[in-house]
Amino acid sequence: MNCKANKCIECTVSQCAYHCDEANYCSLDRILVGTHESNPAMEQCTDCKSFRKK
Repeated sequence: MNCKANKCIECTVSQCAYHCDEANYCSLDRILVGTHESNPAMEQCTDCKSFRKK
Protein backbone atom coordinates (compact mmCIF):
# COMPACT_ATOMS: atom_id res chain seq x y z
CA MET A 1 0.00 0.00 0.00
CA ASN A 2 1.23 3.47 -0.82
CA CYS A 3 -0.06 5.73 1.92
CA LYS A 4 0.75 9.22 3.10
CA ALA A 5 1.78 8.89 6.74
CA ASN A 6 0.49 11.60 9.04
CA LYS A 7 3.48 12.06 11.35
CA CYS A 8 1.17 13.67 13.94
CA ILE A 9 -0.83 10.44 14.42
CA GLU A 10 1.21 7.42 15.48
CA CYS A 11 -0.59 4.07 15.20
CA THR A 12 0.43 0.45 15.78
CA VAL A 13 -2.89 -1.15 14.73
CA SER A 14 -1.86 -2.83 11.50
CA GLN A 15 -5.36 -4.30 11.05
CA CYS A 16 -6.75 -0.82 10.35
CA ALA A 17 -7.34 0.25 6.75
CA TYR A 18 -5.71 3.64 7.49
CA HIS A 19 -2.49 2.21 8.98
CA CYS A 20 0.63 2.87 6.90
CA ASP A 21 2.20 -0.53 6.45
CA GLU A 22 5.70 0.83 6.04
CA ALA A 23 5.57 2.85 9.27
CA ASN A 24 3.56 3.04 12.48
CA TYR A 25 1.49 6.04 11.41
CA CYS A 26 -2.09 6.73 10.40
CA SER A 27 -2.87 8.05 6.93
CA LEU A 28 -5.91 10.10 8.00
CA ASP A 29 -5.75 13.89 8.42
CA ARG A 30 -7.56 13.56 11.74
CA ILE A 31 -9.07 10.83 13.90
CA LEU A 32 -11.93 10.63 16.37
CA VAL A 33 -11.11 9.28 19.84
CA GLY A 34 -14.06 8.14 21.92
CA THR A 35 -14.95 5.78 24.74
CA HIS A 36 -17.07 2.72 25.34
CA GLU A 37 -17.46 3.52 29.05
CA SER A 38 -19.89 5.88 30.76
CA ASN A 39 -17.12 7.12 33.09
CA PRO A 40 -13.70 6.36 31.55
CA ALA A 41 -10.98 6.12 34.17
CA MET A 42 -8.00 4.60 32.33
CA GLU A 43 -6.50 4.48 28.86
CA GLN A 44 -8.05 1.07 28.09
CA CYS A 45 -11.45 2.78 28.19
CA THR A 46 -10.70 4.85 25.08
CA ASP A 47 -11.12 3.84 21.42
CA CYS A 48 -10.16 5.12 18.00
CA LYS A 49 -13.58 5.68 16.48
CA SER A 50 -11.95 6.19 13.04
CA PHE A 51 -10.84 2.53 12.89
CA ARG A 52 -11.88 0.60 9.79
CA LYS A 53 -10.93 -3.05 9.32
CA LYS A 54 -8.64 -3.80 6.36
